[in-house]
Amino acid sequence: MGQKNPTKKLGIHDMSGNVWEWCWDRWSSDSNVLPKKGKPLLEGGDNTKRAVRGGSWFISADICSSGNRYYYNPGNCGIIRGFRVVLLPVGFVP
Repeated sequence: MGQKNPTKKLGIHDMSGNVWEWCWDRWSSDSNVLPKKGKPLLEGGDNTKRAVRGGSWFISADICSSGNRYYYNPGNCGIIRGFRVVLLPVGFVP
């Protein structure tokens, strides 16, 4: 628990499985407009859709990974979408 997977370049902990995880990002299918270094896409993109990551128990295991992105309307809830609480270091500015 809480272990980094050394094969993952993102350096994040325990982020795959169970539900699509809502992100702060607006949706954009164009990866060239996405901010670098993990920053969220807050301007531009499609303001009616929000990005989700990871995948869920409902999809094929071969595409269930923290690097997998998709989108949903923010008002569309269901059993395959959820969120993860994140504690940011003191002084962190996104």
